[in-house]
Amino acid sequence: MLRNKPVLRAPVTSAIWTADTSYSYQLNAKCQDFITRYLRQSLCNPDDPNMAHVNRGLLALAFTHPYLMHASLAVALARYSAETINHLYRATSLFHERLKTPVNPTDKDAIWGTAAAITLLSFAMPEATVPEESWPLAPSSSSDLSWLNVGRGKMSLWIACNPLEPDSIFSIMAATYAQMDTPIPKSGVRGIPSALAHLCHLDEASTAESNPCFESAHALCFIQSIPGSEITVGHTEMFIRTIKGRFETLLRRKNPVALLLLYLWYRKAGSSVWWIELRARVECPAIHMCLQQCTQSQSNILNLLPLEVRIGR
Repeated sequence: MLRNKPVLRAPVTSAIWTADTSYSYQLNAKCQDFITRYLRQSLCNPDDPNMAHVNRGLLALAFTHPYLMHASLAVALARYSAETINHLYRATSLFHERLKTPVNPTDKDAIWGTAAAITLLSFAMPEATVPEESWPLAPSSSSDLSWLNVGRGKMSLWIACNPLEPDSIFSIMAATYAQMDTPIPKSGVRGIPSALAHLCHLDEASTAESNPCFESAHALCFIQSIPGSEITVGHTEMFIRTIKGRFETLLRRKNPVALLLLYLWYRKAGSSVWWIELRARVECPAIHMCLQQCTQSQSNILNLLPLEVRIGR
């Protein structure tokens, strides 16, 4: 007769899932660690208490909204692991399916948070990994500046999600959203250095209607006037929102003046916002080389082009 027969016990598990009615995903130990650090400590901007508040709210939502969980994991892993591609693919696929149905009030914050994360990643992950293959030096393509379209897609959800509603976890970011809409002067060159104003053909009579570089030059000089430690995402968005219409056309055609404005913005914004820095590290050297190649006889552009290609802190 057998004595002391061992008792089989269920294995100890710390399984954590994200799931809704149609999809579920189990987080491994690495994912658990990164999602906790990202959404609890706010890797996007660790010094911003408002962002920390938002991320705590997103952490609670991520376990019942898989598209948000995958998008958050993609952001959390973006600087550390190739797994970010897998999570971004899953997030985008699930998110597109979700957007085929009306936005429910209980899903607004999860949808807005996911759209923001996907937009961030579209910027942080340039198509080229080396400057020589980046769009300023490569043959023109319809995919150039594709991150602009992703950002516009996010903003198309603004009314449906209304992140400024009092019950939204994003309402605490009202001041940051207001910074995005900081008014640009109606006319003139106040705040723009004379050399840059001359290069952009701006004078006291200039307006957004008369000059395609007007708004972008003003937005650039506004952010350049702010100390790097005080720059927020809202400040950086001011310039991005000016990339439209005729100025966007100039950029796509690789107009030297438009490229210089983008280059100078990259240098300033990339020193304060990590996902801008990731793209700037590839595109700044590309723009620098492009301008040196195509403007050898235009000393006014080269004089404003810093000799050192320096991005980041």
